Amino acid sequence: MRSRYTAYTLHDMPYLAETLHPGQRNDYDEAGAAKWARESEWEGLEIVNVTDLTEHSGKVEFRASYRRDGQQLAHHELAEFRKSGGTWYFYDGRMVGPGQYTRETPKVGRNDPCPCGSGRKYKKCCGR
Repeated sequence: MRSRYTAYTLHDMPYLAETLHPGQRNDYDEAGAAKWARESEWEGLEIVNVTDLTEHSGKVEFRASYRRDGQQLAHHELAEFRKSGGTWYFYDGRMVGPGQYTRETPKVGRNDPCPCGSGRKYKKCCGR
């Protein structure tokens, strides 16, 4: 994963093609990848998690930070790697969206007592 990130920062498109699984190379858009790499100012790579790691495959969740047109962005992906002939290859990836929101406190319904302690219904007190 780190070597592929470095290839993007160096605009090394031949390396990206080489490290792509042979069965997936017909879908590789070298021109599109080169344009994205050139127009981005790469700022860092964070490996979030490694899962499903076996002798022949594994998944890497990562976040690549970059700046484009003055805007701070991040590419958050779950990448699948497969080993073939003793070499690891990037096989496929999917974007990771925002995680599910988790409340820190219980949800207060409109007709529940107000959590401020007034004794009034939430909708008539702080929930206006």
